[in-house]
Amino acid sequence: MYQRINITLPNETLQLLDRIAPKGDRSHFIDQAVKYYINAEAKKNLRDKLKQGALRRADRDLGITQDWFNIDEESWQNGK
Repeated sequence: MYQRINITLPNETLQLLDRIAPKGDRSHFIDQAVKYYINAEAKKNLRDKLKQGALRRADRDLGITQDWFNIDEESWQNGK
């Protein structure tokens, strides 16, 4: 289902749009551009959240890694 809307764009943006999409294809182009932008922003936001979480847990994760390394090292030495 489609819905007609009215939007206002700066002249510069409209000139760019006219270079890429002929007047009959504007709706399709804008539809694709909006979806692309939203998808890109969602990926960026997810990367940012993952990075923030990793930084918040870095000390804890390093401590866990060190604990497991020590256990593994001890097991290896006792196995000799």
